[in-house]
Amino acid sequence: MTDIELTDCRVTANAGAARDLSGAAGAAIRHIYVHIPFCARICPYCAFYKDKLDRSQTSRFCEAIVQEITALAAQFPIIPTTIFFGGGTPSALSTDQLEFLLTGFSNALDLSGLKEFTLEANPGSVSARKAALLRKLGVSRISLGVQSWDDGLLQLLGREHSAGQAEESFHLLRDAGFENINIDLMFGLPGQTDEQWKRTLDKTISLRPNHVSAYCLTYEEDTDFFLRHSRGELRSDADLESDFFALAMDALQNSKYQHYEISNYALPGFESVHNRAYWAGKNYLGIGPSAFSTVDFVRWQNVADYRIYADRVLGGSCAIGSTEDLTPEMKEVERLALGLRTRDGVPVEDLASWPKETAEFVELGLLARSGRNLVLTRNGKCVADSVAAAFV
Repeated sequence: MTDIELTDCRVTANAGAARDLSGAAGAAIRHIYVHIPFCARICPYCAFYKDKLDRSQTSRFCEAIVQEITALAAQFPIIPTTIFFGGGTPSALSTDQLEFLLTGFSNALDLSGLKEFTLEANPGSVSARKAALLRKLGVSRISLGVQSWDDGLLQLLGREHSAGQAEESFHLLRDAGFENINIDLMFGLPGQTDEQWKRTLDKTISLRPNHVSAYCLTYEEDTDFFLRHSRGELRSDADLESDFFALAMDALQNSKYQHYEISNYALPGFESVHNRAYWAGKNYLGIGPSAFSTVDFVRWQNVADYRIYADRVLGGSCAIGSTEDLTPEMKEVERLALGLRTRDGVPVEDLASWPKETAEFVELGLLARSGRNLVLTRNGKCVADSVAAAFV
């Protein structure tokens, strides 16, 4: 990344000339991510940019979000197919603030082609009134951060909700008319047993969400869990994590969920349109503090401080904090790495530059032909990151 100076969203690198990012794409941009950093409680494992919810700041922040998307809509041809509100905890905002935000997006953009509008929700901040409002304002998909159905593990993770609250929230969302709900789960947690993970999978399947995301805990820098892991207080076990992953594959696929990406399972017709666009390397705009955008061969990130972000946007300046020029080679490597994680894999010819590595992985039973593509086998999925790293 390169530090930059910003004037009216014209990017000036320290060693380069001003460049107007609005000219970076000719075709319409179809995908938008919005980062809402506020959380009622900071989870000790989370490395995303976030901050404690401060009610005195949220209204001003929401004004900045609407102003940023309005300004970008005047610069870029934006006709969104997907919008994704992530965080943080978007559902931590009040109903009035959510209404202000979503109405602002509706006013700023042509939403006639919108296929999927996702909002991440914490079970501790879902109410019947909020769920009904979100559905009324056009949100079509909720990603519910359950993580576990075990109260002890939820306490370890620093979650503000209980298993009972999570189930109640799920039913509130269904009653509000949400026909597309994802449940987020985590495995490989400190002290987690096979039985705890099996019960979490069984409970999830019994609720029949349309989509399940199951992630292995990673110890990310700048988190409390990372510090505790480095001190030896928390330990990871690669073999146990592999067992948990296999349990998830078996339980979910046996219950008719399609394993379409390493961490994602969906009932037929409910794969995430937004995530698939990201994995395919499509252009997207990121709104809000710390959010990334990638348009053609330019990638930039907004400043990772919501107060500075709001000051800049509301002051008529630009929120971008850093920018990066991408080469065709960099884009291709990203596409291959992400494509290998998906059910479709990548075309055989795209790995022609790595004949030795490809042959070795096929011989080891980690890659296999599927039509004209190479895809990860069941064993390959267990070491997906290592396989992808060989082609980077």
